Amino acid sequence: MTAPLFSWVQRKALENGKEDPARIRERWGVADRPRPKGPLVWLHAASIGETQSILPLVLALLDARKDVTVLITSTTRTSAALLADTLPPRALHQMAPYDTVKASRAFLKHWQPDVAIWIESELWPRMLREAGARAVPRLLLNARVSGRTARRWAQFPGSARVVLSSFDMINVQEKATFDALCAIGVSGSKVVLTGSLKKDRPPLACDEGELTRLRAAIGDRAVWCAASTHSGEEEIVLAAHQSHAGLLILAPRHPERAAAIADLSVSAGFITAQRSSGDTIVLDTKVYIADTMGELGLWYRLASVSFIGGSLVPARGHNPYEAAQLGSAILHGPDVANFAGIYDDLDQSGAAQTVRDATTLSEALNQSDAAHRNMAAAAKAVLTETSGATDAALKAILAHLD
Repeated sequence: MTAPLFSWVQRKALENGKEDPARIRERWGVADRPRPKGPLVWLHAASIGETQSILPLVLALLDARKDVTVLITSTTRTSAALLADTLPPRALHQMAPYDTVKASRAFLKHWQPDVAIWIESELWPRMLREAGARAVPRLLLNARVSGRTARRWAQFPGSARVVLSSFDMINVQEKATFDALCAIGVSGSKVVLTGSLKKDRPPLACDEGELTRLRAAIGDRAVWCAASTHSGEEEIVLAAHQSHAGLLILAPRHPERAAAIADLSVSAGFITAQRSSGDTIVLDTKVYIADTMGELGLWYRLASVSFIGGSLVPARGHNPYEAAQLGSAILHGPDVANFAGIYDDLDQSGAAQTVRDATTLSEALNQSDAAHRNMAAAAKAVLTETSGATDAALKAILAHLD
């Protein structure tokens, strides 16, 4: 996109509350603080999932090199808010600059990164070119592409090859992405299949006192969670819940939709509580709207079964790692293109199950407790296979930092 188009995008984001008015200059490469002295490693991780996946790598890097500062950029307000609470000393956050020549040059002139790292699938052609012109090593870590992107690459292999060949190292998280890179001629020693950084992440944390309080409030009722749901999925989830005797914890992908979801739940006949309103869970609560950020660690620990949203509507799915790590059986819709590799592994291991509508979701929910425990155990087994992605990423960074 051109600079005028990015300006229009920013205006719309501000109108919709998706851009922080206090940080709009950062999107144009204008920093809010001076560059620290010494080596600086820049990592770009677009949103919440990517930023959380790199935190163990950031800690390992800071431990390995006491002279290094890490700069993390991201594009969403929610990721910025979470990072503000979790970044260790010697780690900074800025909003990512738009991919224009002027913004890229301003960003690089100020921060002068010694290594530039992109995470997963966001590729910025102008920034890549400008970083290359300054001889900054460029790494693509935890790389993955959807089937749709791979098909687009196959249609325009020359253009894709030019962009991707500009990276000095590409660490790939799954074989499908590795094969897609090879198919367009990007291969050799710079492309390494390492597995996913998300597999190496520790389980999501939670407030243990709050966990104890919620368990006491819930009692011995069965609990299931519908996590990261999108518009169009809540109706299916609530319809499936009609046949479930226990409590549904519904954690929408976008918490600002919570009031509308609560209305849907009440209209479906459920006694409904909303976390952001301070509602408590009582004996007749049937649906609990978990509309807060950073608390999935609570919900997955409470739920014996979790439906992972973004998969019954064309949103390409969300990651199942966190639920699997915390002992929840996994249900998902058919659209999981963003995480096809791990879902394939889970499905083939009997650790996850595909549902297509309210009927099949209800049937999956009402399987025996033993069946759900077996699924959860199988999911943990899939994730405990050592991937070594964090060690491989750290090794690549240190090699290009020296």
